Amino acid sequence: MAPLFLDPALLRKRAVLEAADLTPDGAGGASATWRELRELSVHVEPVSVVARERFDRHEAVVTHRVICRWTTDVERGRAFRLGPRRLAILSVHDPDETGRFLVCRCEEQR
Repeated sequence: MAPLFLDPALLRKRAVLEAADLTPDGAGGASATWRELRELSVHVEPVSVVARERFDRHEAVVTHRVICRWTTDVERGRAFRLGPRRLAILSVHDPDETGRFLVCRCEEQR
């Protein structure tokens, strides 16, 4: 199989990679405090918008595909911050298994 062609020039946006530090709230849940890990160059593509009802409220779930250079720092449960927006990482994979790029499926948090 030939390596997937991904143009490094697409990685034009700067994003901060964040990790959540969870603090128990005493009621069985936890609150997250986001800690900056590093800055990365990324490419962000909107993928879908799905409307749903949650707790008698109408919401829109927006998903994105984020592409970055391969690194061990990017993993499920972390997030990319682009200005005021936070994109939670739902999955991470190496599209052609060459260790060059990572493709992340992300959900925008409000």
